[in-house]
Amino acid sequence: MDERQQREQRQETRPDHLQGAECFAREVLVPQGPLYRVAGTAVSIPCNVSGYEGPAQQDFEWFLYRPEAPEAALGIVSTRDARFSYAVFGPRVAAGEVQVQRLQGDAVVLRIARLQAQDAGIYECYTPSTDTRYLGSYSSKVELRVLPDALQVSATPPGPRGRQAPASPPRLTVHEGQELALGCLARTSTQKHTHLAVSFGRAVPEAPVGRATLQEVVGLRPDLAVEAGAPYAERLAAGELRLGKEGAERYRMVVGGAQAEDAGTYHCTAAEWIQDPDGTWAQIAEKRAVLAHVDVQTLSSQLAVAVGPGERRIGPGEPLELLCNVSGALPPPGRHAAYSVGWEMAPAGAPGPGRLVAQLDTEGVGSLGPGYEGRHIAMEKVASRTYRLRLEAARPGDAGTYRCLAKAYVRGSGARLREAASARSRPLPVHVREEGVVLEAVAWLAGGTVYRGETASLLCNISVRGGPPGLRLAARWWVERPEEGELSPAPARLVGGVGQDGVAELGVRPGGGPVSVELVGPRSHRLRLHGLGPEDEGVYHCAPSAWVRHADYSWYQAGSARSGPVTVYPYTHALDTLFVPLLVGAGVALVTGATVLGTITCCFMKRLRKR
Repeated sequence: MDERQQREQRQETRPDHLQGAECFAREVLVPQGPLYRVAGTAVSIPCNVSGYEGPAQQDFEWFLYRPEAPEAALGIVSTRDARFSYAVFGPRVAAGEVQVQRLQGDAVVLRIARLQAQDAGIYECYTPSTDTRYLGSYSSKVELRVLPDALQVSATPPGPRGRQAPASPPRLTVHEGQELALGCLARTSTQKHTHLAVSFGRAVPEAPVGRATLQEVVGLRPDLAVEAGAPYAERLAAGELRLGKEGAERYRMVVGGAQAEDAGTYHCTAAEWIQDPDGTWAQIAEKRAVLAHVDVQTLSSQLAVAVGPGERRIGPGEPLELLCNVSGALPPPGRHAAYSVGWEMAPAGAPGPGRLVAQLDTEGVGSLGPGYEGRHIAMEKVASRTYRLRLEAARPGDAGTYRCLAKAYVRGSGARLREAASARSRPLPVHVREEGVVLEAVAWLAGGTVYRGETASLLCNISVRGGPPGLRLAARWWVERPEEGELSPAPARLVGGVGQDGVAELGVRPGGGPVSVELVGPRSHRLRLHGLGPEDEGVYHCAPSAWVRHADYSWYQAGSARSGPVTVYPYTHALDTLFVPLLVGAGVALVTGATVLGTITCCFMKRLRKR
């Protein structure tokens, strides 16, 4: 009779007065059963003991009672005897497939790596006694039932009987910004109530498949909650990543706005879960299927821009047309992608791409760059991927190097656009012939000297050499005067002028009085400052400009000049210089005369009183 049988016999024959002491005696605990697990998978059954006497490290022995022989105990493994295992378990224990692992001194776990159908039965965890008396329970039992593997996972629906599945998964190519949609079939025919958890994962291209290399994208948990892996959580929250169940067995993942880092090998993993009697959920099966090898064709690798027709040489006022062609294996504009095209110009010899001339945005709306407002410039799409820039009347200032800039965008959640690529064309030189206009200006103060209160007349004569017919002249008057307390003059301020269309333009006069500007001859302008005051003192100059009107009715400044300085100093009249001393002298004389007269009158009255 072995120790376990003796222990059972003593427990059956012990006195009744010891039965009540069991709540303070040894107690062995295993999970509540029955436990359902699937053949071919791993199972772990914990066991712990409490209320014992003796050393802190207790020994454990595991036994199996098979259904066909419920009274026969088969030794599985022991913590104290390496030769404990029966013949049916010996090879598996030696290979490490079946083992007992100590968690702590009074707790172990029985692990079976690959469950077999004959492993079904009642498992007993027994602890050899270290107590002075046999009190309590020395073993505990749990039933384990082995289910057949009924979980199936595939990338596509299985074909008719006899049709072979593809030898290798398909290779898919999607454009950056497009949707990536993958489907997975997962089902089980397990007779027990189980839940399926399905997740989609990605491994980097050419990486071996395994848990260490597989990055979860999104998954459906046993409680039907949808969760994403850490790198994809933000995209799931933004609605760019979706996972849904279509019918009873089909699951579909959609990745919106594919990015370069989405390339890789995609897998579908299905896990079967069952709820144990203690209320916890346990995974009883897992299978994985390769869905596809996905390549993401980035827009930056495909976007290309070409311009034409080549170097241009034109005259002023002539139209300028430039063509831009966008090429590459690009997705059409629409729900997933959008494009914008613009032209930039840099003056000859200037570094960098230059300033924007005109562009068409992602909605096809045109706009002009700074400095081009008011000009007749058109930016239009003339073919599927061909864009034209047209300047109705070119100017010498339009000469320079032109480049076409194309940008590609992908749409995210809420139609939000994200710039994915940009490309510039080669430089295209444009030469515009100069007008050849030379201006000279001479200005002077009429009369040479001007006094306060009078009208100061400043004249400006303009001479012109060259230029096309119909040249128009404009002239502006400017003044520079030092601010109070400053030695250097302040920036010049506009006083007035006459534009190329003959319309007068008035600025701000230093003295604040009336100003008149007029054309007194074909090439002679006059500025008059009425009621001159000391605040009008300053250095004045005339700034003429030559203008050309093109066929599109826009004006172009073909030349400019600046006259020499004209000093305006309001003098004071001679009578004005004597007026102040005269007033002072008269006042002093009156005060002195009154004082003398008062003194004489006072003395005369005193003498008269005495008499």
